[in-house]
Amino acid sequence: MSLFNVFRQGVFMSNKPNITTINQARTTESGFEFPALDIAWNSWGTLNEKKDNVILICHALTGSSNAKDWFYGLFESGGFIDLDRHFVLCINNLGSCYGSTGPTSVSPLTDKPYQADFPKITIRDIVKHQQLLLDHLGIKGIELAIGGSMGGMVALEFGLMDSRIQSLALFAMGKSHTPWAIGISHAQRKAICADEHWQDGFYDPKIPPQKGLSAARALAMITYRSPHNYEHKFRRDFNSTKDQFEVESYLDYQGEKLSSRFDANSYVTLTKAMDTHDVSRSRGSFIEVLGSLTIPCLILGIDSDILYPIAEQQELTELIPNSEFKEIQSDYGHDAFLIEFDQINKHLTSFYHSIYYPYEHHT
Repeated sequence: MSLFNVFRQGVFMSNKPNITTINQARTTESGFEFPALDIAWNSWGTLNEKKDNVILICHALTGSSNAKDWFYGLFESGGFIDLDRHFVLCINNLGSCYGSTGPTSVSPLTDKPYQADFPKITIRDIVKHQQLLLDHLGIKGIELAIGGSMGGMVALEFGLMDSRIQSLALFAMGKSHTPWAIGISHAQRKAICADEHWQDGFYDPKIPPQKGLSAARALAMITYRSPHNYEHKFRRDFNSTKDQFEVESYLDYQGEKLSSRFDANSYVTLTKAMDTHDVSRSRGSFIEVLGSLTIPCLILGIDSDILYPIAEQQELTELIPNSEFKEIQSDYGHDAFLIEFDQINKHLTSFYHSIYYPYEHHT
């Protein structure tokens, strides 16, 4: 049980997750052995008798398993998801602070929170953690795995690691984490470590490094949007009461909001896991690895994304044989995969029907 229960309150925890404990030793790629693992998850709809009508949603960096909160547009009337047809499953990532085993969890070996002793994990470790729940639930087939940003990295690895995945929808990411993205994450981690309360990751839970995490989030928020969006939203408007430009006030607010709900060690752990994203690692060339992925893939890129530029998604499409690329047009930048639901639903529905209902798709 986490000592950071405060992080489980608020928007991401409006529906409490199920917690499943797997009492089997599991070893990470770095060689660390967990004697047991907690897995937090949410689901919607009904699993059919064959246990193969699953839509798996993979969440992004600071998200939770409650996909209906942050991917709400897929669940709304006219959205892609049909709960009469689909069993929708979202699993909280290993390393998070929203129910799955992470730095805030108490180690059964020490009876203390892992904190900075939590091991280095990879995107592949996160997939293996989620596979434990799929096996526990007896899932036989996954019609579609969907993910954006970090969630897209997890979904892509799922497609390479698990034969139950029948198709993929990958948003706003690429074949590996680029030096540009790694550098941005490193700068965010340095902001956290510069906080006087960081204490090398062994901080008092009652006095966490909120200023550092807030600064990290402010930096991230700049990369999540586009210059045009900031120009349109803020211009050079100045708040004389706060003695700040409006953009400064906005970034302060976003930083404080995240630091009140998320754990700094989890942020460090998960951004480092994103840095490990490289589907070619220990497998062969990108051409060989992605060329072996023959299931249908929908790849969405955002024309204004500066964090994972659209060229990365176009490259994925060239490397994955049975894939199609669609462009999301938006001024919202990287965040568009959580905002532009009209476009996303249109592309998802067309893609899904082309696979499972081809007659309907062509008529």
